[in-house]
Amino acid sequence: MNLMPHLIAAPILLPLLTAAMMLMLGEKHRPLKAKINLFSSLVGLGIAVLLLQWTQETGVPGSIGVYLPGNWQVPFGIVLVVDRLSALMLVLTGIIGVSALLFAMARWDGAGSSFHALFQIQMMGLYGAFLTADLFNLFVFFEVLLAASYGLMLHGSGRSRVSSGLHYISINLLASSLFLIGAALIYGVTGTLNMADLALKIPLVPEADRGLLHAGAGILAVAFLAKAGMWPLNFWLVPAYSAASAPVAAMFAIMTKVGVYTLLRLWTLLFSGQAGASAYFGGDWLIYGGMATIVCAAVAILAAQRLERLASLSILVSAGILLSAIGFAQPNLIGAALFYLVSSTLALSALFLLAELIERSRSANEMPLFDDGDLPRPMESLQPPKGINLDDEQKAVVGQVIPWTMAFLGLSFIACSLLIIGMPPLSGFIGKLGLLSALLNPLGLGNGSNEPVSNAAWGLLALLILSGLASLIAFSRLGIQRFWTPEERPSPLLRRFECVPIIALLGLSIALTFKAEPLLRYTQAAAQALNNPQQYVMAVLGTRAIPSPEAKAAVAEVTP
Repeated sequence: MNLMPHLIAAPILLPLLTAAMMLMLGEKHRPLKAKINLFSSLVGLGIAVLLLQWTQETGVPGSIGVYLPGNWQVPFGIVLVVDRLSALMLVLTGIIGVSALLFAMARWDGAGSSFHALFQIQMMGLYGAFLTADLFNLFVFFEVLLAASYGLMLHGSGRSRVSSGLHYISINLLASSLFLIGAALIYGVTGTLNMADLALKIPLVPEADRGLLHAGAGILAVAFLAKAGMWPLNFWLVPAYSAASAPVAAMFAIMTKVGVYTLLRLWTLLFSGQAGASAYFGGDWLIYGGMATIVCAAVAILAAQRLERLASLSILVSAGILLSAIGFAQPNLIGAALFYLVSSTLALSALFLLAELIERSRSANEMPLFDDGDLPRPMESLQPPKGINLDDEQKAVVGQVIPWTMAFLGLSFIACSLLIIGMPPLSGFIGKLGLLSALLNPLGLGNGSNEPVSNAAWGLLALLILSGLASLIAFSRLGIQRFWTPEERPSPLLRRFECVPIIALLGLSIALTFKAEPLLRYTQAAAQALNNPQQYVMAVLGTRAIPSPEAKAAVAEVTP
C-alpha cells in the first residue's frame, strides 16, 4: 500500500492534533508545550519536504497528487491537492514556522497565554489554504488561520499592538464577508465551488450570466487583494505588522503570500486562455494595481525610520511585484516571480526577527541577566595604557574590538539588505534579474521571435529598478543610524534561540545563490503547469473514490 497520498492530509491533521493536546495541558506545562510545538513543526516541515520530492518523482501528469479525505466522489466532497506550487509553499511555510517558533521560545512565548496552541492552529490554516482544491474549504482554512492570527497579533499586549490588532481584525472580518459574497455569486452561476469543476464550467456560462460571474470574481478578488496587500487595500498592513511581536510578524510575512498564492492559483485555473469570454479577466487590474502598490510602498520606504516599518513596507513592494508579474500571464515571468517569492519571504522573515534585536541594542539594555543557557556578555574593549593613540575625547582607539553581538547584528543586517534590495551577488539579485530578463523576453529566450516589449512591461521594469534604489537609500540610512553613528550603549544580550533562526533563514537565502539553477528549474516547471490547467483538472476530476467493502462484495456477486 502506497502511503504517500495519505501524507497530503498530514500537514493539516498534525497541527490540529498538536494544538488540541497543548490546550489540554494548560499553561502550567509551558516548557513541555514548547518542546511539543517544536517537534510537531519539525515533523510538519519534514512532511512538506517529502511532498515536494514526491511531486517531482511521481508519474502523474503535471506531478499532481490528489486525496479525498471523506472518500466522496469529486466534485461533491472535500479534495486536497498537492502540486509543485503548493508543495513549494508548504516547505516555505514550514521553514518560516520553525524559525519563528525558535525565536519565540527565547522569551516571546511567555508573554501571553495559549501561544503554542494558536501557533499550531495558524500553521494548520496555512497548510490547508495551500492544499485545498475547493473555494468553500479555502474560506474555512482562511478563517482558521485568521482566527489564530487575531490572538497572535494581540500576543504581548501593549497599547499600539491592541490598537493595530483591532484594525487588523476589523479589516479581515470585512474581507471574509466579501469572500462569502463572491463565492456565493460564483456558486449561483456555476453550481459548484470545486476549483477543477469551475475551470470546466466557466467557459460554458451563458452570456446573460457572465456579468454576474465577473462580479462574483471581482468581489472575491477584493478579499484576496486586501490580504495580499495591493494598494489601496493595504492601509492596515504596515501598522499591524509593525506592531506585532517579532516571531508573529515573521509568520505574517508568509500569510501575505497566501493572498498572492490564491490569486495565482484561481486566476491561472479559472480565467486562463481556455476560459472563453472570461479569459484573462482582471489581468490589467493585477498589473497596474501591482505597479501602484510598488510606487506607494517605495515612496513610503524613503520615509521609514524604524526597521519594523521598513520590513512591512518591503512586504508591500514584493507583493506589488508578484501581483504585476501574475497579471502578465507569462510562464517564464511567473517562474521568475516564484523564485523571487521564496528569496524575498525568507529575507523579510529574517528581517522581522532581526529588527527586534537591533532595536534592543539601541536601548539602555535594562533587560535582566539571562540564565546559563544564554550567550556570554561580550567584552566592550581592551583599554591600552593612557596617552597611547587617543582620540579627541581621550578614548583609546587601538585595541578596541567590535563586540560579537554587534558584529552578528551588523552582518545579518547587511545580508538582509542585499537580499531585499536585490543587490548582487545574493539570491535576491538572481530573482530580480530573472524578472527583468522575462520582461524583456516575453516569449522566453531562444524562441527565435522578436515579440515587442509592452509598455506595461517597460513600466514594471523601471519600477523594479527604482524600488530597489529606494530600498537601497532607506536601508543605508537606517544602517548608518543603527551601526555607524557612535553612541554610548552596551551591547545587547542575545540568546541562542534568537540567533539560530536568523542564521538559518539567511543561510538558506545565501544557499539559494549557489543552488539557484535547481530552484529556477522547479519554479519554471511549476509555472508551466499553471499555464496548462488541463493537467490539474484531469488529475482532480479523474480521481475516484475507493469503493467500500460492501460495494466490492456487491460487484463480486454480480460479476459472473
